[in-house]
Amino acid sequence: MTDMDVPGCFGGLLHPFRKILRPKPKWQEVQVPTAGEDTLQQPVDTKRADLQNGPAPHYLSCCEFGYGFDHDNLSILDQPPSYTPKERSAYRSDVSTTIDSIIDRLNPDLRELSLQIHDHPEIMFQEKYAHDTLTAFMADHGFAVTEHYLGLETAWKAEWSNGTGGRVLGINSEMDALPEIGHACGHNLIAIAGVGVALAIKHAMQKHDVSGKIVLLGTPAEEGGGGKVILLERGGYDEMDACLMCHPSPGPKCSAAISSSLSMQPIEVEYFGHPAHAAAFPWEGTNALDAAVLAYSAVSVLRQQMKPDYRVHGVIKGGDLAANVIPDYVKMVWGVRTPTKAELEVLRDRVKACLESAAVATGCRVKLTLGRPYYDLRMNNVLGREFENAMLQHNFQTMSDAGAARASTDFGNVSYALPSLHPHYAIPTEPNGGNHTAAFTASARTPEAHAATLTVAKGLAMTGFRVLDDADFYAQVKQDFDDMKAQ
Repeated sequence: MTDMDVPGCFGGLLHPFRKILRPKPKWQEVQVPTAGEDTLQQPVDTKRADLQNGPAPHYLSCCEFGYGFDHDNLSILDQPPSYTPKERSAYRSDVSTTIDSIIDRLNPDLRELSLQIHDHPEIMFQEKYAHDTLTAFMADHGFAVTEHYLGLETAWKAEWSNGTGGRVLGINSEMDALPEIGHACGHNLIAIAGVGVALAIKHAMQKHDVSGKIVLLGTPAEEGGGGKVILLERGGYDEMDACLMCHPSPGPKCSAAISSSLSMQPIEVEYFGHPAHAAAFPWEGTNALDAAVLAYSAVSVLRQQMKPDYRVHGVIKGGDLAANVIPDYVKMVWGVRTPTKAELEVLRDRVKACLESAAVATGCRVKLTLGRPYYDLRMNNVLGREFENAMLQHNFQTMSDAGAARASTDFGNVSYALPSLHPHYAIPTEPNGGNHTAAFTASARTPEAHAATLTVAKGLAMTGFRVLDDADFYAQVKQDFDDMKAQ
């Protein structure tokens, strides 16, 4: 598989409790002042010329962030959010005021940036417009920009330092859209969230005289290409002491969640047989389609022995086959998912055995190609509590330990390498209009979604600022990461 061929991100299994979690009342419109904007809910063109090539090779539909599958959590979401302060007050209210004011001041510019990216959707590894637009924006705001970062044409790095020494905070902005339906996972919002966090922390570091460095990475191809995994392999995260990002999803108004995700291993299997006339000389053929059917059946039998939270899903790729010819070639694409990386390695080998044994049984030759795995998200508990506390100051309820989303992301690999936080947050959606639907594409363009994104950016910025400012706090962050790594 090439970088373009790795299936990934958020696997197409919808969260079992999405209907319960969907907010019943329609959100009240939030006025977001933007100069020269007549309407904010224009119809989305899902037939753009740059998406007409269809899904990328071996593409798997992605991205359904729910708020976990623990029944105990559901009653919480049926209640009004509680804004009672926790044991400790907010960290440095003076810094919070600075961050809030900067993001509020940037609001019109960030809104325009979001709409530009939303209205120019680009699939994985083709995010050229987003790359150019975002790098120009960051350069205009005083960041040193590296385009085409680490050999990826649409990756980029924007960095800014203050003083001498200090820690390095990483932030991620995603950019890629989905084939045919555009920004149906809200990566235009993720892009501006990263930008807003970076700029807010920059101004706070200047005003409050804090040393350190900010690194904002533009990460391509979350929707199947494993862009962050590639950047991680090439050293793009090596200098960071912690890394932050966020993701939109359906959910109750003014809510966010901190949950894990599923590890995922993409597998491509090819069966090679021998053609023959299916009526005249079938005994002279070696049937590759039989191997695929047998493999599919073997995996289906395996499911009886799989744990309830394991997932294996696959398809037979389309081909121009004739019914009267023994097929000599068939390709299948599979996704194997488990709650943890360790479990993934075990289940992956069992699935491989099913696929390989089908070739033995039918006399076919088999070729298995393993794509880059996506690991489960290992949320840093200390960063999560800090984010939760920061969001309470903005009347946002954050569910911590919200179970595992029925999804996968390449940021999971980052979370295995360094302390990381990846909260997901609610934007208003239509019924049955969750991630990876055309309805979510429209939702990602609304002023309400934009307002929620900026609020979450404020919470992330406060969390990231404390990483840079408070050595004792970062020691706790690092200890939590080390403890998790030792498990």
